[in-house]
Amino acid sequence: MQLSQKETMLLSDMKSQEKLCIEKYSKNAQATNDVQLKNLFTELGEVERKHLSMLSDIGNGNVPSVSSGGGTARSFNATYSTASNEKTQDCFLCNDLLAIEKHASALYDTCIFEFTDASVRNVLNHIQKEEQEHGKAIYDYMKVNGMYS
Repeated sequence: MQLSQKETMLLSDMKSQEKLCIEKYSKNAQATNDVQLKNLFTELGEVERKHLSMLSDIGNGNVPSVSSGGGTARSFNATYSTASNEKTQDCFLCNDLLAIEKHASALYDTCIFEFTDASVRNVLNHIQKEEQEHGKAIYDYMKVNGMYS
């Protein structure tokens, strides 16, 4: 598979976005106060690593296979009984990652339309769906903990 110059540029942009996601999830997992949130950030960071690997495969001319299954349903327990500095900090970290997931999803939305190979578009669509699921998981955590209005 030969990528056009535009596809190669877009692929580079998506890889940069995934690297940023990996770094943010790692740093935010270390900074969080809640074990549930630390585990969520760590898990989502690993999925971002898989995305980066898939994009690298595409750059090397290979189209990775994607599973057809849906995302993992998550449920969270409320962590904070009152407003606290820990809750404020964890809310900031969640908002930071929610914003990056929104940006990543929008980037994939554009790129899906720019790639000519249907199998590559399917892979990008799969990754975009997972990015949206990440945002939903963060939102669910925030909602249970009174962080999202």
